[in-house]
Amino acid sequence: MEAIRSSSILVILLVCLSGAIQVRAYYSLYCSNAASRCHGKTIKCPYECPSSYSEDPKAKVCYVNCDSPICKAECKHLKPNCNAPGSGCYDPRFIGGDGIVFYFHGKSNEHFSLVSDGNLQINGHFIGHRPAGRTRDYTWIQALGILFNSHSFSLEATKAAIWDDNVDHLKFTYNGNDLFLPEGHLSMWYSPGKEVKVERTSSKNSVTVSIRDIAEILVNVVPVTKQDDIVHNYQVPSDDCFVHLEVQFRFFELSPKVEGVLGRTYRQDYENLAKPGVAMPVLGGEEKYRTTSLLSADCRSCVFSPESVLEKQTSSMMEYGMLDCTSGSSRGYGIVCRK
Repeated sequence: MEAIRSSSILVILLVCLSGAIQVRAYYSLYCSNAASRCHGKTIKCPYECPSSYSEDPKAKVCYVNCDSPICKAECKHLKPNCNAPGSGCYDPRFIGGDGIVFYFHGKSNEHFSLVSDGNLQINGHFIGHRPAGRTRDYTWIQALGILFNSHSFSLEATKAAIWDDNVDHLKFTYNGNDLFLPEGHLSMWYSPGKEVKVERTSSKNSVTVSIRDIAEILVNVVPVTKQDDIVHNYQVPSDDCFVHLEVQFRFFELSPKVEGVLGRTYRQDYENLAKPGVAMPVLGGEEKYRTTSLLSADCRSCVFSPESVLEKQTSSMMEYGMLDCTSGSSRGYGIVCRK
């Protein structure tokens, strides 16, 4: 009995040390992380979505974000909404920050910058297939590579000849190292500094990735189905069902100079060139947004530069540190001096 108890304790310790934890469905959540904005508060789920779990994949569930500035739960879908802004699904069909639908074909086995900003770079690895007689590849997003501050994170959908719902097709890395996320609804993994949280939104093949104060990404893994193949005439081979990602992004602080296939659509000065009324409005830019790898920021239009962001933050802190508080006013800085 003692040996069994010791083994159980060891398993728990190993899981905790790996950064992964299992969490049950909740009706309210206590924010215990001292670094979170809502530390010490118990946040209850609203009447409209009283639980964080539902058997219905289309239902909204309770979601508590302890880093939210308002410290309130919200009702949200567990999986990406492919018909909402910030989404990238199918072959690939995007809906921009401006709400306009467009397609970006890219090219099979190449990488493209989806979002590039001073403190954030998100690349997509495209897989694809070109049947005989076609002039371009059918393509899908197979992996995401994310750079932020001085860290890197990636997730990918693993290849399969035949789709099996009982197999998890997600693989993750953080700072170049593989990370383990136990299967099971609400299983979580945190990076050592809590900058990244990965949470399963179903037992397999669906997660939410949160990058603190920067972005939230809903991810779902799907194959090209036989029905898809018939409708679109993909002519996929028998040894590959082209397992790929459906994604939806939510950004918290994009700059006015954000770039990327999707990122450009969040600029206030962006004019969408997608032709209205066309069945498949295609936007180009392959040469501008091609990167040499999943975790590089070397495309022609990439603007990722965490060093410059840090310099601006340091400069701002120095300016605030030089404020004259002797008069008890902020002198136009929007800050009130107090003793």
